[in-house]
Amino acid sequence: MSSSYLPATTDSIAQALEAKTPSEAISILYHVIENPASAPDALRIKEQAITNLSDLLRQENRAEELRSLLTQLRPFFALIPKAKTAKIVRGIIDDVAKIPGTSDLQISLCKEVVQWTRAEKRTFLRQRVEAKLAALLMENKEYSEALNLLSGLIKEVRRLDDKLLLVDIDLLESKLHFSLRNLPKAKASLTAARTAANAIYVPPAQQGNIDLQSGILHAEEKDYKTAYSYFFEAFEAFNALEDPRAVFSLKYMLLCKIMVSQADDVASIISSKAGLQYVGPELDAMKAVADAHAKRSLKLFEIALHDFKAQLEEDPIVHRHLSSLYDTLLEQNLCRLIEPFSRVEIAHIAELIELPVDHLEKKLSQMILDKKFSGTLDQGAGCLVIFDDPKTDAIFPATLETISNIGKVVDSLYVRSAKIMA
Repeated sequence: MSSSYLPATTDSIAQALEAKTPSEAISILYHVIENPASAPDALRIKEQAITNLSDLLRQENRAEELRSLLTQLRPFFALIPKAKTAKIVRGIIDDVAKIPGTSDLQISLCKEVVQWTRAEKRTFLRQRVEAKLAALLMENKEYSEALNLLSGLIKEVRRLDDKLLLVDIDLLESKLHFSLRNLPKAKASLTAARTAANAIYVPPAQQGNIDLQSGILHAEEKDYKTAYSYFFEAFEAFNALEDPRAVFSLKYMLLCKIMVSQADDVASIISSKAGLQYVGPELDAMKAVADAHAKRSLKLFEIALHDFKAQLEEDPIVHRHLSSLYDTLLEQNLCRLIEPFSRVEIAHIAELIELPVDHLEKKLSQMILDKKFSGTLDQGAGCLVIFDDPKTDAIFPATLETISNIGKVVDSLYVRSAKIMA
């Protein structure tokens, strides 16, 4: 960049907008920002130039330049109100986030900004950047660092009673505990977020986030009907805002229908007016799973998992529930197939159920240990031996109950005789 600068006027902004190439526009805007003028009109024009420059750098995927721009603007931030500084800083951080493959850069940028805000004593901005940093650390699976950051931040924000930020932080903490498989703490954090949200006006997008997290936690507890209602509320909120998260809410709604054995409703939800807007791989994946579930077909289930790996296996929430559904389907099919036999070749069962022999052996041994049926694996002969379920003779429980009652009578008589002797 040259040391010369352009006047901070609307003409300079217009000149940048009329530039033939993005690089030329970026150069013009840099020269406007370098203008040392500090009059109110000049500062307003420079704010506009910063916003335009940030947008252009994002479109050109120049993440490192956005980072250096933040450092370069620090003297300018001393001239404008703190609220405007916070808006610009958070806007630039959000622009970096829109550039793919910049998660590590975002984390280091947030850490730099936090250090600067501590030095400048800009508490309002620091708290929001720390919340953003915790979210990035969670996405990066650095859970312990994110939890340490949030625990201190929550105490500080509660003292200040900043309800809106508290909702964000409590919700983030709930997601973090859920990722760590700590369900009680996840529910407690979500309750805290709801309590804070009830005291203030919460933007629809944030309310949708709360409903989405509520649905995820209820689904984890196998309460799929309540989870469905929360996912529906989240879907309505995101759909009204045309938020891309609407398709995930709809996807989880369909998952709940499948898990409560109402797979027939999936097609009607997808073909509804709201569902047709989001037709794509996410919904196609759930439709394939619903078809497999309706037909009780493990082969179709595995085909769906293979064809829609990104939508099913790489989504941790869907994957966890579908794993449970797959195991249930497999056990039901195996119990139905082995029922007529007292001794059967494992290879024959594998052929009937269309699964590899080694995979089937593992599953059968697990079912025997879990007492889903009585039997043993004769691996030398490659056979499964099924035993008849031992019938419990009704006389044994009755005898034990009689002995227990006699024991109580004897104890009672002993107590009475002790009183008489005394």
